[in-house]
Amino acid sequence: MTVEASFAAPRVRRFPVVESSVFCVVAAAAWLVTIAEARHMGVMPGTMGLGFVGFIGTWALMMVAMMLPSVAPLASLYTATMRDHRTLRTVLLVAGYLAVWTATGVVAFAAAAGADRLATNAPGWAQSVAVVTCLACGVYQMTPVKEACLRHCRSPLGHLMRFASFRGPLADVRVGFEHGGWCLACCWSLMLLFVAFGVMNVFAMIVLAAVILVEKVVAPGRWFSITVGIVAFALAIAIWAHPALAPGLHAPSSPMTTGTM
Repeated sequence: MTVEASFAAPRVRRFPVVESSVFCVVAAAAWLVTIAEARHMGVMPGTMGLGFVGFIGTWALMMVAMMLPSVAPLASLYTATMRDHRTLRTVLLVAGYLAVWTATGVVAFAAAAGADRLATNAPGWAQSVAVVTCLACGVYQMTPVKEACLRHCRSPLGHLMRFASFRGPLADVRVGFEHGGWCLACCWSLMLLFVAFGVMNVFAMIVLAAVILVEKVVAPGRWFSITVGIVAFALAIAIWAHPALAPGLHAPSSPMTTGTM
């Protein structure tokens, strides 16, 4: 079935209880496993000793935990247009969306490996990189590009009609993939902060996931994005004064500092 066929006679209904419950259960399970893994590995620079495949798997699990709730608004509207095969097509939509975020794990792996080398061999440069990542996040939070991407994520209804032209067995995957691209354009600067704070930093995960959810779902307005940008600037100043506040780019001098934020 094509996406166009599903739009031919859409039924307006609430997001199905079964699908919404599955979203919550999967996200909660991913959080539990992610937190357990993070507590086992600890907060430190680099890839936490993981190889490429292991790192990508861990990153994908993190993205399920952090990003799955934010795709619910699109899934809700999109599911309302489906006439049949609703569960399968929702799975395909989510698979396309998460594929985008899983692919970013390749960049995250390279960044984490580079952070490890900097923290060990060039702590001065590592501190500078941590400051720059926070500044970059703060600047992007205030740009019109950020706001444009947020408008798409907050109000995907206008884009659903264009999705009606998508055809083929992977049409639903394509919808999720394209929405994931907009989401990545919206949130990449926030994810960049993992370079400074460590990939498996549970506190950073929870805060960033909350910020993303509020920005995309609650939609309080541009002021929230600007506030987050100001906080990012403040973090840059704090890290410049105290490098240990960025454990992703600060090699602990003793076991006592390993668990720092």
